[in-house]
Amino acid sequence: MDIDAYSAAHRDEWDRLDELGRRRSFTGREADELIERYQSGSTQLSAMKTVAGSTGQGDRLSVALSRARLRFTGTGANVFRQIPAFFALQLPAALYRLRWLTLAVAVATVLIAALYAIWILQDPAVISAMGSDADLKKFADEDFVNYYSENPAASFTGQVWTNNAWIAAQCVAFGVLGVYVPVVILQNAQNLGVSTAIMFQYGQGDKFFLYILPHGLLELTAIFVAAAAGLRIFWAWVAPGALTRGRSLAENGRSLFTVAIGLVFVLFVSGVVEGFVTPSALPAWAKIAIGALVLAAFLFYMLVIGRRAARAGETGDLAEFDAGATQLVAG
Repeated sequence: MDIDAYSAAHRDEWDRLDELGRRRSFTGREADELIERYQSGSTQLSAMKTVAGSTGQGDRLSVALSRARLRFTGTGANVFRQIPAFFALQLPAALYRLRWLTLAVAVATVLIAALYAIWILQDPAVISAMGSDADLKKFADEDFVNYYSENPAASFTGQVWTNNAWIAAQCVAFGVLGVYVPVVILQNAQNLGVSTAIMFQYGQGDKFFLYILPHGLLELTAIFVAAAAGLRIFWAWVAPGALTRGRSLAENGRSLFTVAIGLVFVLFVSGVVEGFVTPSALPAWAKIAIGALVLAAFLFYMLVIGRRAARAGETGDLAEFDAGATQLVAG
């Protein structure tokens, strides 16, 4: 098929379709004509895409078809009807795409934290540089535990939830810069390693894990996912593959920012665990079991539900009609 010749042959039909699509009111005959031209235009666009893929002529026709469709279908789907699809398909598919990068971020964080802890514990000069012996002992014996119970559980939950959700959103939004996410990973691992070293130095290693694991399993995993999303968006324009940099960045940005929205709910769950379970009087095994259970539920959603959604063709991105044309063409 010669696209230019095909477009020239149907130019008058498409111009008429565009003209009708811009009108606000129709006679009965014009309404029938709009539907007929929409149907024929859709068939022609399909033929063009089958032969030549995305073209300037096809994109202009697609815009005219979209405008015409709004004339006889009205506004888009009710947002409340889109919520089930978001949680059942788009979000798990986007999370599934990040599974290996999330694992890499997790391994890097644990490794850096462990190296920091080992370095601090093996060099007394580093410990002494962090503060006086009395202050560090007070942190290990009292402050570390009191942090989880010094405020009412509900307000503490809200505080840690909003703080962690803000960090996750920043990782996704600023990941395109390429610098922000590695800095967050390094700072997070450093803080974890320093706290671990101080607690073990003063014989409170068991208390450290008792108060970190119940909420930390899910909370840290959520931050790892957010960091992975930010890194993936950065890599989308560094190595776009067969796509243009703009298109690759747009597609990955749209699909992976759904992760930031989804993590708001995940971090709310971890905040509830941190506010109500971590400082509670429950046995240690029960606290850790609750933390492991919520993590297992998230991993099932990410890996099992996400795998099914990905196999169904979902990526987390908008549908083609909602996303619009993939390139701009003058004329």
